[in-house]
Amino acid sequence: MIKNKRLLYISFAFMVVSMALNFPFPNASPYGNTNILGRSVETVNGINVIGMISLGLLMVGLYFLVTSLNQYHARLVVLAIVMAIFLPHILADSFQKHFATGIYAISYNSDKGDCTFEMANKTTLHAVCKLPMKNYSHKDVRFTVALREKYGDKDDMKPVTLVNANAPYNAMLRGKENKTIIIEREIDVSHIKDHIEGGELSPGIIITSGKYKRQL
Repeated sequence: MIKNKRLLYISFAFMVVSMALNFPFPNASPYGNTNILGRSVETVNGINVIGMISLGLLMVGLYFLVTSLNQYHARLVVLAIVMAIFLPHILADSFQKHFATGIYAISYNSDKGDCTFEMANKTTLHAVCKLPMKNYSHKDVRFTVALREKYGDKDDMKPVTLVNANAPYNAMLRGKENKTIIIEREIDVSHIKDHIEGGELSPGIIITSGKYKRQL
């Protein structure tokens, strides 16, 4: 089945480097990304160079894999692609659950995180952000939270900018605690022209502890 072991080892090396560049830890993938084979190649800010390099290395690795084999090309290529897409996430999840400490042990459920906005009166915007998080470590973790800008258009970033005016916000999760961090603000918008009057968004967040920072 193996025609050239040297080429097989080279293919493994390219694919391992590709997965290392695509490792989804400690930060989440950029917002607005375009994914090819699990690689983020484009974001709202333009081309993702690291994602493109990772994709290129994966394609080269697959080429050497096919070249190194006498048979079962399609099966092994499909298996390699599946591993390249899912293995980094499995390893990152396992590391966080069993070995990470401090803010690296904190996970954020971005699918269920949300911020809602509505006018309390003519000059006050009421904002509530609910950010579900979990601490996988046994120790208490203190950190600060700020919202992460999601959109490329400046007007669309206004809700996040308004909430972040008093950021960062202090937070703490006890060991193994699963908790929703709530940020609630009454924002004076009387001086802001064309301010939002309501809406909802799913925010990304930035958590910080001392010199350590993560984008989730």
